[in-house]
Order: sequence, then structure tokens, then C-alpha cells
Amino acid sequence: AGSFSDTTTLDGKAVMWIGAVDGGDTIGGQETTQTGYTYTMNLNTSFTGDDNLYVRLKAGENAPQWKFKETYHIDTKDTSDALNVDKLWYSFPVGDNITAFVGPRIENYYMYVTPSIYKPGVLKSFKLGGNSNFGASTDVGFGFKYETDGGFAIASNIVDKDGDTSNGLLGKASTSKWDTQIAYTTDRWHLSATRSDAQNWTSQSYNATSLGAAMKGSTGDTTGYALRGYWIPEDSGTAIPEISVGYDIKLADQAASGDAKEATSYMVGLTWKDMFQADDRIGLALTQPLKVTECNGACSSTEVDPLVWEAYYAFKPNDSMEVRPAIFGGTDVENSTADDIFGAALTTTFKF
Repeated sequence: AGSFSDTTTLDGKAVMWIGAVDGGDTIGGQETTQTGYTYTMNLNTSFTGDDNLYVRLKAGENAPQWKFKETYHIDTKDTSDALNVDKLWYSFPVGDNITAFVGPRIENYYMYVTPSIYKPGVLKSFKLGGNSNFGASTDVGFGFKYETDGGFAIASNIVDKDGDTSNGLLGKASTSKWDTQIAYTTDRWHLSATRSDAQNWTSQSYNATSLGAAMKGSTGDTTGYALRGYWIPEDSGTAIPEISVGYDIKLADQAASGDAKEATSYMVGLTWKDMFQADDRIGLALTQPLKVTECNGACSSTEVDPLVWEAYYAFKPNDSMEVRPAIFGGTDVENSTADDIFGAALTTTFKF
């Protein structure tokens, strides 16, 4: 009485940050100093010893600047301080090499083989090796992941935003994304290719220009391809960093005359570990956000040439706390050559 089941574990974290963005007003935000926080509880329950029921409870409140796609903080989650069920899915083995997933609150990438090891210092645009083509949206989903002992893997999964609406799961009017990944992973490097078939999907805006984020063709259907790779040096604490790279191309299945039919993005992330003390990190990354590179005929709108970067240092005062000062910036990040930004943020994480 008064305790969890012995098959359930609980861990969590609290994240708080403060910062400001010079040029925030040019992209619809502000240049004032603004704050944010999230509080997360992770519950894992096993019924057979091999399966897992995962529930994530999360609360947060974030100032407006940390919700814009160009300055979206990696930990942003605005629930107006309410503690909500943020994730909920069940995974279980099928034979020796297959893991199946099903749940009412899941995202595609939780069912992948991990495509990137770069941990963003402040911007969500650097998640997953460039958070553009993958997109992100939590809703009804299911899939599987097949992994061999030799490092080869295949993952395929679907997330549908209308499985719990009147449009119905996988209906003609539903908003869904079907991702299939082929990957090969060793102890020190990884290569993968992922195809995304999207229907009415517009959640690729964490790392995209205005035109790149809006591209979906006249039918609402797009096809995306994401290449990812990373390499880990034999020893940490040296001048040789971990390297994560990504390249994305997104195609509109049908584009009206003058509309975008192709957009591309790339990302490079470098991480140096254990440089000044154990478990510290120096991170440096840059990305070209998803931008339109081809239209059906002459483009009806002029695209910008965007670039976004960040640099940070993360260190641990103790085993359960991390402090992470960071700077970041970008040029032509939205839809104009005047959309240049520079920002700084201090993020502190407490884990328990």
C-alpha cells in the first residue's frame, strides 16, 4: 500500500531556462528576456519481463519566443502548467528480433533505430540530425522494428492524427505519416535511410523556411527521404569530435503551376565529450533549414537562403544536475533576408 507495483519504475526531470533573441521581433516574436520550464515523469511497467507500457506525464509553461520554429527550445512543451499524459504506448517482442509498438500517443521516431547522436544545446531544429523531413506529432500510432545481432535493422511505422476523430484511422481525409527506415549500426558508427509518405501532414516546421514548411502539393501528399549517419571516435576527451550528419529531400506528389515541388535540408553536428571534466559536452552544429529548391515551372514566391547554428557547453555540478549555456543564430531564417537572429540561453536540468 502507498507504493508502486514492483514491476513499475519512475524517473523524471525538471528543466528550466532563460534567454533572449536579438531579431526575435523580425520573425514575429520579441526581443525581451523570456523563460520556460518543463516537468516530466516517466513510468515504465512490464507485465512479462520483455514488454513495456510507457507513460510520460508532462507539464510546462513557456514564453512565446521559445515556440517559434526558428527559436523553438528543445525542451519546449506548453501545457499552461497542467500535468498531462504526453506519451502512451505499449511495446512487446515478436520472436527474437522484432519489437512491435502500438499506442494512442506516440511519434514516428520513437519506433526508429536512433538516427543521430547529436544532443541539441538549445534548438529543436537540430534534433534527429535535422528536424525537418522527419517532422513530429504525437497521436495514434503503431509499427515494428526488426534488428539483427549484426547491426542491420528495418523499422516501419504509421502515426495518424485522426485515429481518434470522425475522419477515422487511415481514412481518405486523415492526416498521417508512414515512415520506413533501413539502418546499419555498429558500436562506433551508423548509417540509415528513411522514407516518409505523408498525407495532409504539415508538422515539418521545426527546421524549415515559411515556404518549406508549407509545401504539401495540391493533394496534400508528400514523399520525403532522410539520410543519416554518425561516427564516434575511439576515445573521448581528445580534439576529435563525434560527428552527426543528415540530409533531407522532400517532394510534393502533385504541385500546381508555380508551387513548390522539391525542398532540401542538411545538418552537421559535432560533439566533444569529457574535455574539462567527466561527462561534460561541447556542442557545435549548423543546418540549412528545409527550403524550396524547385517549383512546377517558375516559382510564384522567392525563397531565401537560410542557415541556423548553435554552440554550447554542458557540464554537471553533480550526478543529477546539468547546466547548459548556449548561443545560437541564423540568417534568412523565415521568408526575408531581414530575418536574421542571434540568441543566448541558459538551461538547467535536474534528473531524478
